[in-house]
Amino acid sequence: MNDFNRGYARSIPADRADMSVDAGLRKFMLGVYNKVALGLVLSGALAYVTSSVPAVRDLMFITQGGVLVGLTPLYMVVAFAPIVLLLIAGFALRNPTPQTAGALYWTIVTLIGASLGTVFLRYTGESVASTFFVTAAAFGGLSLVGYTTKKDLTGFGSFLIMGVWGLLIASIVNMFLHSGTLMFMVNILGVLIFAGLIAYDTQRLKMTYYAIGGDTVAQGVATNFGALQLYINFINLFQFLLSIMGNRR
Repeated sequence: MNDFNRGYARSIPADRADMSVDAGLRKFMLGVYNKVALGLVLSGALAYVTSSVPAVRDLMFITQGGVLVGLTPLYMVVAFAPIVLLLIAGFALRNPTPQTAGALYWTIVTLIGASLGTVFLRYTGESVASTFFVTAAAFGGLSLVGYTTKKDLTGFGSFLIMGVWGLLIASIVNMFLHSGTLMFMVNILGVLIFAGLIAYDTQRLKMTYYAIGGDTVAQGVATNFGALQLYINFINLFQFLLSIMGNRR
C-alpha cells in the first residue's frame, strides 16, 4: 500500500503519459471504474437494508416514526471501523497481494455502505436519488479531466490532502460549537476538495499504470487501491453535496 501511495504514481511526468494509444491503460482504468461501480451498488443495497429492515435498523439506529433521532454503539463501531482499517493497512500492508487489497476494499465498502443507512433516514428519497446522479455526473467529468490532462497535479493533490485534514479538524470543532455557518463552510469546502481529489487520484492511477508496466500482480493491487480511493472520494462528495442540496425528512 505504501508503494502505491508514495512511489509508483510519481515516477512518470503527466505530460509524457500518452493514454490515447494505450489500450492497456484503458482496460486498467475500466477495471477500476467497474469495481467502484460495484462498490456503490453494494453500498446502496446495504444502506437500504440498514435503514429499512426493522430488525437491522434497530441494531444501528434509534428512530421515531421513521426519522433518525440517535445512533447505537454498534453504528459507531461500524462507522469508525473503516478509518481504523485504513490506518492499520497503511502500516501493515507493505507488500500487499491483489487478494489482500481486494479484501480490504470490499470490507471497507461493506462497512461504509452499512453506515450510510443514516442517509435514507435523514433525507427524502428524492433528495438522495437526485444528489446521487449529480455526484455521478460530477465524478465522471472530474475523473475525465484527471485522465486526459497533461498538467502534473501532484502539487495540487498535496494541497487538497492538507485540506482534508483541515476539514476533519473543523468538523470536530463544530461538534462542540454547533455553528450552522461553520458547517455550511465545511460542506462547501468539502465539495471543492473532494472534487479536486477525484481528478488528482485519477491522474495518479494513470501514472501508476505506466510505472508498474506489465506487472499483473502490481496491477491487481493498484486496481483495488485505486478503486478504494475513488470510491471514498465519491462517497464524501455525495455526502457533502447532500448536506447542501438535500431535503431532510
